[in-house]
Formats: sequence, structure tokens, C-alpha cells
Amino acid sequence: MSSTIVAPELLVTASSELAALGSSVSSASAAAAASTTGLLAAGADEVSTGIAAIFAAHGHAYQALSAQVTEFHDQFVRALQGAGTSYAAAEAANVSPMQQALNAVNAPAQALLGRPLIGNGANGAAGQAGGDGGLLWGNGGNGGAGGAGQTGGAGGAAGLFGNGGNGGAGGAGMSGGAGGAGGILVGNGGNGGAGGIGVAGGLGGNGGAGGSAGIWGMGGNGGVGGAGGMGSTGVNPGPAGAPYSHASPGSAGADVLNGVAFSGTAGQTGTASGQIGGVGGHGGAATNSSTTTVEGIVGGKGGIGGDGGTGAMGGSGGAGGSATASSGPSELTALGGDGGAGGNGGPGGVGGTGGSGGSANAQNTTNRSAVTGGNGGAGGNGGTGAAGGAGGAGGTADGNQESSSTATGGDGGAGGRGGDGVGGGVGGHGGNGGAGGRGGWLIGDGGAGGAGGGGGIGGTGADAGVGGAGGDGGSGGRQGSRVPTMGDGGVGGDGGTGGLGGDGGHGGDGGAGGAGGLFGHSGGSGGGGSGGQGGSGGAGGLGGPGGYGSGGTASAGANGATGGSGHDGAPGQPG
Repeated sequence: MSSTIVAPELLVTASSELAALGSSVSSASAAAAASTTGLLAAGADEVSTGIAAIFAAHGHAYQALSAQVTEFHDQFVRALQGAGTSYAAAEAANVSPMQQALNAVNAPAQALLGRPLIGNGANGAAGQAGGDGGLLWGNGGNGGAGGAGQTGGAGGAAGLFGNGGNGGAGGAGMSGGAGGAGGILVGNGGNGGAGGIGVAGGLGGNGGAGGSAGIWGMGGNGGVGGAGGMGSTGVNPGPAGAPYSHASPGSAGADVLNGVAFSGTAGQTGTASGQIGGVGGHGGAATNSSTTTVEGIVGGKGGIGGDGGTGAMGGSGGAGGSATASSGPSELTALGGDGGAGGNGGPGGVGGTGGSGGSANAQNTTNRSAVTGGNGGAGGNGGTGAAGGAGGAGGTADGNQESSSTATGGDGGAGGRGGDGVGGGVGGHGGNGGAGGRGGWLIGDGGAGGAGGGGGIGGTGADAGVGGAGGDGGSGGRQGSRVPTMGDGGVGGDGGTGGLGGDGGHGGDGGAGGAGGLFGHSGGSGGGGSGGQGGSGGAGGLGGPGGYGSGGTASAGANGATGGSGHDGAPGQPG
């Protein structure tokens, strides 16, 4: 006994297309009527008239036949449309009793056992498990894809006959849902959901396990592991916002008559964010008396500037004390005090400026004099990613008019080194692939294990800070010394080293293949994920310019090294 299945919507579509075809044929026949039924004779003779009459008769016969065909076509189209309407009405009439009968069967089972006897399970909402299929017949619903912070929903299980639902994909960095179990008698297990891609530098989510079959069926495939997140880009800290506070300055050195003056003390270190390091105290001044026998007069050294707090610059170094020789033994010497070094900048803060060297003078004497200005203090090193401080200027030297006297300006201080850039973040580890589901214990192949996710790419390192400018050399001989000598300019500070590129993340391991049934094959193992590439290093900072005099320019800092690549993941175990 044969059976026929009728789709009402297809009948309606076919009738519409046939109606359009009939309209096209009728239009063509009407257009040809005038030229085929009203032929004129080629001449006035009887033969021409007879030929024209014969062709006109053929035209009239065609038009009559065309009218009959059109009537038949219209009747056929109306019959086809009526059949579609009748089938649709019959189908609608039958749906309600069948649904009522199905509801009558499912309602007690739903109330007692929590699931219907016949029917497919509903698909899960975001991150929720799919519904189980009917106890007798029905497929499990698919699990919903996970949202932010959600794992994928598990696929619903089938009953006696049916396939398990597929697991939902995991949200960012979360695991995919497991596939639902296939029917106890016949049915395939659902596939596991894919793991979510990791957030910046985070782990990729693991793939969900494939669902197992019952007696007869294929195990579900394991889900693919999510890729690890890309490492974060190195970002140098910036300067703290205003208002800034200041750490306590250092104390000034005491002045001394006939000897070496006392040095200034160091400025205090900034302890709070945005607190600038304290300024170093200036060195004490040194002078001599008319009755002294001391030849060496030395100014005190400036105190070191305090280091800055987070986001704040280092304190400036204290200025060196002056040295003045106005009388004394046969040869007078005066040496200005050296300037104090600038304090180092806090993270993101510029290095402090070096203190200027103290001046040296020879006054009111005709004795031979040798005076030298103090050297400028070195600039402080820049904090992370920030510029180094400028070196202090060398002290001036003013000699007297004696022919063999010398006056030498102090050397400028070296510029501070630029701060190194922050390294890039490490790429995230790829998620592991899900295990394949077991095939039917009697007949069925195991599911394939999911591939491991690739490791994340390492982050790019930040650029380094520039070196500080060298201090200018001090001038010599401004009061007429016969041998004036200018001090050397300070060397510019070296640029900082660029931040190291982040290492790539390791690839995830492949999932194990599912075991096959008594008559079946084991599932293939999933391949391991590829390791991520290392991130690029940041650019090295430029060297600072040398100070005026005979100073040199320092070299630029080195670029940051590229991060290492991650290791590939291991393949999964065979089923």
C-alpha cells in the first residue's frame, strides 16, 4: 500500500506560478492576433486573394484554440488552488485533536517524572541547559551559549530514542557545555560546546565533553578549546595629577672660615603619590682671613635631591657652596663645592635636576691663584618610562690679574638615564579540548576529542624614556685671569631600555577520543593548540644632548627584546 504526502503550501505556490505562466501566454496570443487574422492580399488577382484568405483562416483557428486552452488552464489553476486550501483546512482540523491526544499522554508523565513521554526538549536560554527529550521519543534541547562570566549550557538528554542536544559555547574564558546523552536504545550523543576566548592575558575556556550514546549510536565530539587572550600592552605610568606636594628639603651646610665648608643634607624622599622629592640643601660657603696660612679653600657640596613619590619628579640637587680666597700665603687655591645629584623620579616621574657647582673666586690679592669651579651634579634617573633629569651646570671660576694664575670652570653634570619601559603582558594559555563521548556499548563509534585552543599572543612592551640633557660647563677667567679654561659640558643621559615583549601563551591540550562500542571504533584524539607568538619589545629611549663645552651625546637606549613563543599543547589521548 502506497501513501502520498501533500504539502499545502507547495500547492499554493505552484498554482500562483501557473497563473503567471497562463497570463504570459494569453498576452502573447493577443499581441499576435492582429498580424495573423487580418492579412492583406499581395495583389489584386484571385490567387493572392485566396492565399491571404487561407492564412487568415489559420489565424482565426489558432485564436479559437488558444481561447479553449486558456479556459482549461484557468480551470486547472482554480482546481489546484482549491486543493491547496482543502488540504490546509484538513491539516489544521487534524492538528488540534492530535495535539490534544499528545498532551493527554504527556501531562501525567510530566507531572510525575518531570519530563514528557514524547517530544523534543526546549533549547536553553543564555548559559542554561537544554531540556531533556521525551522519555520514549525525542531529542534533547541544545544548551544556551554562555554570556559574560557564564559557562555554556549542557545539552539535554534524549529518552529511549533520540539524539542528545549539543552543548552551548562558553562565554569569554569560560568552558563550553557538555553534550547531552543519546537515547538509551538508539541515538547519538550531542557535541560539546566550544570554550570561550580568554580575555586580555586570560585562559581560554575548555571545550565541553561530547555526550555518550546508549546501546546503539555515535558518541558526540568534544568541543574545541578557546584561544588564550592576548597579553596586555605595556603601559607606562603617567605623572600624578595636580596638586603636587613637596617632601621636606635638606638643610644647608654651614659656612666655614679658613677651610672646607660643610655639605648640605639630602632632601627627603616623597612617600605619597604625587609628592615631589625634597630639594637637597646647598653647600656652605668657604672664605679665608688675612692671617690664615691655609692654602686650600673649599666650598661645601650640595645635598642630594630626594626621590619622588609615585608619578612625581625627583627633587633637585642642592647647589655647591662658593669658595673665595682674598689673601693668604704665596699661592691661593679655591675650589667651589660640587652640586648634589638630582633625585630619581618615582614611577612615571621625571628625574630631578642636578645642582649647579659652586663658584670659585680669587679677590684683592696679587699672589698667584688657582681657582676651580665646582662640578655640576648629575641629573636623577627617570622613573618607569619617564625622562631623566638634566645635569647641573658647572661652577664659574674668577681668577686675579697675576700672570701665572689659572681659573677653570667646573664640569657640567651628566644627564640622568631615561626610565625603562613597562614590559608587555604574557599571553593566555589556550583552553583544553573536550573529550569525545563514548559510542554505543553495542554498536557505535566514539566521538573525536576536541582540539586544544591556541595560546594568546604576548603583549607589546612600552617605549622607554629619553635621557636627560648634560649640564653646561662652567666658564673660567671672567676677571682677567691670563689662563682661562672653560669646564667640560656634561654627558647626556642614556636613553632607557624599551619594555620587554610579553611571552606567548601555551597552547591547550587536545581532548581524548571517546571509546568505541563492542562493534565500533574509538574516536580520534584532538590536536594540541599552537603556542602564541611573543610580543614585540618597546622602543628604547633617545640619549640626551651633551652640555655646552666639550660634552658628548649619550647613546640611545636599546629596544626591548621580543617575548618568547609559547609551547604547543599536547595531543589528546586516543579513545
